[in-house]
Amino acid sequence: MNYLLHILIMINIYAILTLSLNIVVGYSGLLSLCQAAFYGIGAYITTLLMMKAGMAFLPAMGLAIIGVILLSYLIALPSLRLKGDYFVLATLGFQIIIFVILYNWVSVTRGPYGIPGIPNPEIFGLTINNLPGYFIFSLILALICGFLMSLLLHSPFGRALKTVREDELAAAALGKNVPRLKTQAFVIGAAFAAVPGALFAMYFRYIDPTSFTLMESIFILSIIIIGGTGNIKGPIAGSIFLVLLPEVLRFLQIPDAIAANMRQIIYGLTLVVLLQHRPQGLFGEYRFE
Repeated sequence: MNYLLHILIMINIYAILTLSLNIVVGYSGLLSLCQAAFYGIGAYITTLLMMKAGMAFLPAMGLAIIGVILLSYLIALPSLRLKGDYFVLATLGFQIIIFVILYNWVSVTRGPYGIPGIPNPEIFGLTINNLPGYFIFSLILALICGFLMSLLLHSPFGRALKTVREDELAAAALGKNVPRLKTQAFVIGAAFAAVPGALFAMYFRYIDPTSFTLMESIFILSIIIIGGTGNIKGPIAGSIFLVLLPEVLRFLQIPDAIAANMRQIIYGLTLVVLLQHRPQGLFGEYRFE
């Protein structure tokens, strides 16, 4: 039972994370490789505020979201002036910079040693200190975030983003402020990524920079490419598929040394096949060309 709850908690975490990237990639058409950076910043700010300032989980997470919003806005202003591959390279550079800071700012982040002993979250006087509690809490956060993103993306703002994604010139001709819409999408996607970061830190009670690398950003992007973008169900389906895949290999009793390489091979083959035969992913609307 504990094993199943752990898997469900990880699906909840990645569902929020991939839905946040879906705003940027699936609705705005911006290929970003820095989602793990915002994920990590959310985890570290929440952790440091709880451990150093004695704050409760929800206020700490709220301030982490605000911090990510401010930082992502500063990153978006110069980055979104770039187009296509240049924007991708800008986000990749930001991802690497954040990882280097987390890894080398030992006096604050403890660098490669990580931060252990993160306190259990206390929500309205109730301490969450067991797997059923973490599952219920993560599910509630996932449902809230999914509901808010669904409202946002089915609003005129979401439809405007789709217009920008399909044809920027047409959107501009219709009177849409394209740079502002892209900036808002980038910032909103980053803000939502801080939530699973805080949840990840509270669940594992330990964080270090290796959880928020470029490879993690690529993994998150792979999830939405496989599951699909441009709607809500695609990223959720991708999260379920790629979180469960390692567990299926474990049940097949494949040795860990082989399973890790096998998992990467399956990821790669799945991406190649989907991009060749179904560019929109399993359940997506936006086609990757």
